[in-house]
This record gives sequence, C-alpha cells and structure tokens, in this order.
Amino acid sequence: MDQYGDMDLNKARDFIRNNHRAVMVTTHADGRPQTSPVSVGLDADGRVVVSTRETAAKTRNLRNNPAVTLCVMTDRFYGDWIQVDGTAEVVSLPEAMEPLVDYYRGISGEHSDWDDYRAAMTRDRRVIVRVDISRAGPDIFG
Repeated sequence: MDQYGDMDLNKARDFIRNNHRAVMVTTHADGRPQTSPVSVGLDADGRVVVSTRETAAKTRNLRNNPAVTLCVMTDRFYGDWIQVDGTAEVVSLPEAMEPLVDYYRGISGEHSDWDDYRAAMTRDRRVIVRVDISRAGPDIFG
C-alpha cells in the first residue's frame, strides 16, 4: 500500500471475484461523468468484465474515452468496497459471445438453456467490456 491507500491489484481481483455489484463511471463527450449500476466479474486474464448493450451510453463513452472507474461493493451496500481504475476495451458480437457466456458462468453459474441465453445476447445486442486494472484502493477504511 502506498501513501494514497492503493492496494495490491491481486487483492482487488480477489474482492471482485466475490463481490459483483458496482457502479461504473465513464465520461460523456462534454466531460461530465456518467454512472451506471453494473454487475462485474473477472475473466481468465484478471480483467474486470461487464456485460452491457451496444447502444448504452457507457458503451459509446468508452469507445470515445476508454478510461473507466468502478466502485465495487458488497451486496450489503454499506461495508467493504474498492475503487478500481483502468482502461476499457469494448468487444462486440460475434466476438463477444463466448466471453459473455464466461461472464455469466463466473457470476451466476450454469444457465438452464445456453441456446436461449445466446439468442438473448444477440437480440439485446450485448457487448462485453474488459477493463485492464491500473490502480485499486483503498486498502484501509476509515
């Protein structure tokens, strides 16, 4: 931990692996922040992953400016939380399909009908957002 309360990135990944509620902060073209409640997971490479729609404001914002911040919290809302800063990549269909399946499995387990899930991802024009974490914290709570 440094003087700013930064935490080890693997410790942040451990927190995210067990806590999936977050608020994503992106930036509108005019510089205003845009916030969205999201469910977060981790991919096999340790990146934060989020499923969203091709037409969502956060998708457009991240394509214009890939800087992103996530406030990840427990299901209780009050309690432990972390902020994760990073750089996002938006992956569209069809390349996004298997990462979307992995995202679902990582958060919710097996789906009762994967064909139906895949059809819904296509119908909803889902994308996967991958975030390379550059900084996380705080490691202390006051």
